[in-house]
Amino acid sequence: MGNHRRPKPPTRPRLAVLAASAGAFSLLSTAQSQADPKPSIEKVREEVEELYHDSEAATEEYNSAQGKKADLQKAANAAQEKVAARQAEINEIRAEMGPVAASQYRDGGLDPSVRLFLSADPDDYLSQAELLDRTSSRRTTLLHSLQQKQRELAQTRAEALEKLAAAREAQERMSEKKQEIQSKLRKAQRLLNSLTAEQRAELRAAEAEADRAAGSSDSAASYNGPASGRARTALEFAYAQLGKPYEWGSTGPDSYDCSGLTGASWRAAGVALPRTVNEQYNAGRQVARADLQPGDIIYWYNDSQHNGLYVGDGKAIHAPRTGKNIEITNLDSMPYFAATRP
Repeated sequence: MGNHRRPKPPTRPRLAVLAASAGAFSLLSTAQSQADPKPSIEKVREEVEELYHDSEAATEEYNSAQGKKADLQKAANAAQEKVAARQAEINEIRAEMGPVAASQYRDGGLDPSVRLFLSADPDDYLSQAELLDRTSSRRTTLLHSLQQKQRELAQTRAEALEKLAAAREAQERMSEKKQEIQSKLRKAQRLLNSLTAEQRAELRAAEAEADRAAGSSDSAASYNGPASGRARTALEFAYAQLGKPYEWGSTGPDSYDCSGLTGASWRAAGVALPRTVNEQYNAGRQVARADLQPGDIIYWYNDSQHNGLYVGDGKAIHAPRTGKNIEITNLDSMPYFAATRP
């Protein structure tokens, strides 16, 4: 008989390791087999469009916070100037009170009968007493004035601090919205970068086809429609911006967001509009779709999402979104909401 030995069966710990490894491999294989396929071009396009859409809503919130911050900072600066003015008035009163207080200290420390006894001339004493009385009255008046100015200073300082705090909050809100916008835009860019060169070309072709179907174009001749007066001036300005890029938070002259374009166009016509879509909506006179005139402001989606200028023939000029240029498009290329007339 030989000395061959049978191999020992695996110990329990070794069996457990083998079983765990096999289970992990099985789970990994299952997960890989069940993983979602790479998104299609259409899926990427939809996700990118949604991200751009969401970033535009955040842009309008950023614009609103920016406007509030500017107003609050201006108010805070004015309040701080008032604080300085109140302090200067208090300093003047205190300077004036100095000699009066010193005089009263010198002459008012003695009992009147003692001063009469010490005075060689009663008439001189009476004259001094009258002067002291006037000095005391003047000091009382100055004290009342000082107290009033100090109360005003405390109130003005509190108002200044409140406005400064509100301005800081608006600045923080701006920073939050800026980060949100940039995050959405970065995510959209990552999705686009995940496509191959061939897929990106196919996506551009699909977008171009969608623009043609919507009647969108970022090039045209100068405005030659029926508008007149300020409306014509606003449209001529808007047409001169065709082909310039959309940029969130921008009011020109090299790029615009949607409300930046409408505001700049009407500003060129001598009409000052508020900064945001919602503010422009509330500032204008409501116009029925059947009564639209060139130059009216069109609102899509809702009263705070997106706007442009009506140019006539069922078309509008607007700054679309990140990655696109100012263009003319059909009113129904997006869900029509309302219109206002500045």
